[in-house]
Amino acid sequence: MSRLLLGFDLGTTSLIGRLWTEDGQVVADASLANPQQEYGADVIARMEAALGGQAAELQRLLVDGINLLVADLLVQVDAGAEQISAAAAAANPAISLLLAGQSVERVLRPPYRPDYLAGKLLESQPLGVNLQVPLYLLPLVSGYVGGDLLAVLLGSQPDTRPTLYVDLGTNAELALWDGEGWLVSSVAAGPAFEAGNLSCGMRYGFGAVTEIGIVRDRFTFTVAGGGMPKGICGSGLFSLLSCALQAGLITADGRIRSANEIDSNLARYLVADGEAYALQIYRDARTCLRLTQDDVRAFQLAKGAVLAGVNCLLERKGIGDDQLASVRIAGALGGALPTSALKGVAMLPEIVLEKCRFLPGVVLTGLLTVLQHQEGRESAKKLASRLNPYPLSGTPAFEKAFIASLDFS
Repeated sequence: MSRLLLGFDLGTTSLIGRLWTEDGQVVADASLANPQQEYGADVIARMEAALGGQAAELQRLLVDGINLLVADLLVQVDAGAEQISAAAAAANPAISLLLAGQSVERVLRPPYRPDYLAGKLLESQPLGVNLQVPLYLLPLVSGYVGGDLLAVLLGSQPDTRPTLYVDLGTNAELALWDGEGWLVSSVAAGPAFEAGNLSCGMRYGFGAVTEIGIVRDRFTFTVAGGGMPKGICGSGLFSLLSCALQAGLITADGRIRSANEIDSNLARYLVADGEAYALQIYRDARTCLRLTQDDVRAFQLAKGAVLAGVNCLLERKGIGDDQLASVRIAGALGGALPTSALKGVAMLPEIVLEKCRFLPGVVLTGLLTVLQHQEGRESAKKLASRLNPYPLSGTPAFEKAFIASLDFS
């Protein structure tokens, strides 16, 4: 095996690692749940835990996860750590600071400007990472826009005309290119898009339901790897909600209807769940795929935040929906979505849906551009300096847009 390049996409919910040959050929992939989740599903809870004295433990958990990925990747290619010639990682601001052992205090409070902006080589051995080369941590743009969005932009150059980027994750990050300059922001979405908090959710992998349809009053599934379903991943959740809304099982304001409100055989999928109803689409001796009212509300909050953020960025730049040439969607959904699924949940302005394209693994693609080129790190810093951060959290404009974006219509 020739010299290898190593990249990490360090997400709030999942950690993903990839090995390439020096000419860019993918030779190994691995992923696992972020071990820091024991301190909370979102970065706010983890940062509060860090300020409460758990920073070192949160760093250790993240390093342990990275080391598990390194071991898995090297086993896949029967190689040793000495064959890795360069390594890089991208993460949101909170994960970046926790990894680097830096204070998160200034990320938790306005004006959200951390003292440490990454864009540096971290020495692996003192950190506890089982590598013989330093780990380059992509630069942060602000306290709410991190190296993960930067990697997306490095991995997918914009159109010459207005281009919108949406990185769907626990911390959903947005970038708008108007043809001359950048405006970037983020919104708190929680783990809904990755089905992280779904009662029947799972990360994309064998047994994950990736797409759902309705044929003759019966739910049908596409399952990763074939076989029986084990849970629903992010793309499956989008698909399920879109189908259920179209069939009238869920109202436009997000309420799961009761069985006696449905005059078709689909009523059998609606089951009592405490004081509300749930949508139970599959059950066997081991698995129950049940979408609860709380699941729907969590998704509503997430999609409402993203749509509100998009509308605020467009308004700030003075760009109409119809002026967007391209909309590029990244994130750990578990697969691309048909336009009908995005339309069904009112995720984006309807006029732009036909302009959407998905960027699977684009964070890792961006990392590869940094690793492969001698000027890669300098290019990353230069792009980061051109991104103009636009804070949305708590602003009257965002709050107004958020309320208007909650319904599925």
